[in-house]
Amino acid sequence: MRRFKNGFFYVTIIGGFSVLIYWIILFGTRLENGRNIVIPASDKSQWSEFKNSLVHNLEHPLAILLAQIVTIIFVARLFGWIFKKIGQPNVIGEIIAGIVLGPSLIGLYFPEFSTALFPKESLGNLQFLSQIGLILFMFVIGMELDLKVLRNKAHDAVVISHASIIIPFALGMGLAYFIYGSFAPEGIQFASFGLFMGIAMSITAFPVLARIVQERGIHKTKLGTVVITCAAADDITAWCILAAVIAIVKAGSFVSSLYIIALAVLYVFTMIKIVRPFLKRVGDLHYSREKLSKPIVAIFLLTLIISSYATEVIGIHALFGAFMAGAIMPENTKFRNIFIEKVEDISLVLLLPLFFVFTGLRTEIGLINDPYLWKITGLIILVAIVGKFAGSALAAKFVGQNWKDSLAIGALMNTRGLMELVVLNIGYDLGVLTPEIFTMMVIMALVTTLMTGPALDLINWIFRKNQPEIPVEISQHNKFKILVSFGNPERGKSLIRLANSLTKKLNGSASLTAMHLSPSNELYHFNMEEYEQENFAPIVEESQALDQKITTLFKASNDINADILDVAGKGDYDLLLIGVGQSIFEGSLLGKILGFTTRIINPDRLLNQVTGKENLFENSPFDERSRMILSKCTVPVGCFIDKKFTGADRVFVPFFTEADAYLVQYAQKLIKNSDALVTILDVSEQIKKRPELREMIRSIEQTAPHHIHLLNGNKIDNEFLLQQSLMLISLDSWKKLIETKSVWLSDIPSTLILSQPGESKSL
Repeated sequence: MRRFKNGFFYVTIIGGFSVLIYWIILFGTRLENGRNIVIPASDKSQWSEFKNSLVHNLEHPLAILLAQIVTIIFVARLFGWIFKKIGQPNVIGEIIAGIVLGPSLIGLYFPEFSTALFPKESLGNLQFLSQIGLILFMFVIGMELDLKVLRNKAHDAVVISHASIIIPFALGMGLAYFIYGSFAPEGIQFASFGLFMGIAMSITAFPVLARIVQERGIHKTKLGTVVITCAAADDITAWCILAAVIAIVKAGSFVSSLYIIALAVLYVFTMIKIVRPFLKRVGDLHYSREKLSKPIVAIFLLTLIISSYATEVIGIHALFGAFMAGAIMPENTKFRNIFIEKVEDISLVLLLPLFFVFTGLRTEIGLINDPYLWKITGLIILVAIVGKFAGSALAAKFVGQNWKDSLAIGALMNTRGLMELVVLNIGYDLGVLTPEIFTMMVIMALVTTLMTGPALDLINWIFRKNQPEIPVEISQHNKFKILVSFGNPERGKSLIRLANSLTKKLNGSASLTAMHLSPSNELYHFNMEEYEQENFAPIVEESQALDQKITTLFKASNDINADILDVAGKGDYDLLLIGVGQSIFEGSLLGKILGFTTRIINPDRLLNQVTGKENLFENSPFDERSRMILSKCTVPVGCFIDKKFTGADRVFVPFFTEADAYLVQYAQKLIKNSDALVTILDVSEQIKKRPELREMIRSIEQTAPHHIHLLNGNKIDNEFLLQQSLMLISLDSWKKLIETKSVWLSDIPSTLILSQPGESKSL
């Protein structure tokens, strides 16, 4: 009755007021008399008017800007993904995406499309948005600086860092001396041109370098610590020098620039001595997500904007203010993490690609159309590499680093990436760099960043004899070695309990490694140690409670699947354990899917099942990562479905085919190490037909009486399943259970699905 009343009310209200609106329009048309309103005479003119209106809407500045943003983000993400797949930083792909969309490619071969998408009058909007993106990005860079590392470990690093700045700076000034007459813009003093060439040669891309250090797993090594500290010191010094250079260029002479520099010093003093203590007090009171309310966020964002505004007005560029605002943020790691997450996504994903494309629109590789110009480009690249790579490497060697680490430091400090583009765009905007020199320097930035990864690989190859690929604890032979790879610490605890059930009485004859890999783009170098401790704390605590010695392995990964396979293969493990989601296995599976119980079925999943969009049984419970590992791993893999696993006291092993024979070995380990009571169900009488299998089970029974029991047939009581703590099953047999929608699935205990190398090719 209530539904009928609601429906009647709805129809009455909508219908009644619709009639009223029509009546108002009908009588309102009478007011048009005498107003010279022209009504199109034919359908053709109405269609033309519609087309003209549509064209006008497409040419509206907002429509053009939105179309530009959509195109830029799509192309930037595509190229970033491609370059990530070939082992290069995302930023390289995004820079090249900008060049592709600019006059060097699209503008050259599809000029009409380029003009329509990037009309000259729209570039101002694009530039301002890209500058906002850069301000947010520099704010994040400032926050990612770990000033505590600089204070504690800066002795050798400052020597290396400042040598890696002054040497390329001097070489850049020397290069400017030879090319000033041919390439400097009219009306630009040599000092301005030379200073910008020097600073452009001496910059290092701190964020790209930090990502490479993370992805290569060297952040904990002496090399990683030194190079991160060097890059941080380089960043601070280079931005201070850049601020001075901008002041000199804008003032026109060194003497008049002293006023700007004096104001800049006063600004820095105010930020450090007044603003920073205030922000620290606020940050200490509001360091959690719950306490970080919108008014508090507004305080910090206003600090960023006011700081950027102040440095822009002073004359040392808004980006320095953004960098400074980030550097004085409270040092509380949790606070910085929260703030970086708030700012980074909108900056990196949405606004920063606009900067790459705006740079690409300025980069006209077609301007380098003469062999002489390409020789100058090659000379610029050579000077950049010699100054930064050789300068850093020699300084590192001088302060006591070995040759391998010194060369690696040189290769990493030679990374320029996005930071170089920032400097070049500032020079271009100030009129210090011509389009030709700007293009040459962009090419140099690309080459020096692209060569970082291959240069490190070459250095590692040359010094390969001195570099163990895996830790000594992992490379020990004559042990039963298990690698536990976990993402969620709680799931990792269950995997440790399972591994312990297989090894706890081996007394030093077993090796257990707990590994956690995290996507490198989700980590910040300044909090990696804390992140690692948080993820491994439950695992270490569980291992101590079990009296199980473990080796921990943590790495920031660019490709988690490949790294899991790489570690498992190189470590020569006997078993790789991974966790898979319970998902549809929680509770009554058949009740959820087929409606055998009173549980409510998810309508979306049921619809997808009926329409064929989703098969709830196919590949369950394996996600894409699990299937990839199962299909390519060269060591046995155990996929664990955790249903509150506490220990392997009662184990159920269904035996479907003769290929399941290897399961008996794992059952034997559980009996030996956990005193498990094992029940083997000979579903298709394979054990009955195979004397060697019967003999194997008999020998186990003689060693451990009453611990192994053999049943025949394919019937099993559900109450029996509920009493079991673990089910061991082969991957092929698991697929049979899934394909037949076995009634077992509703009541199975925690399950270990075991796969031998090559068994899972059909997944």
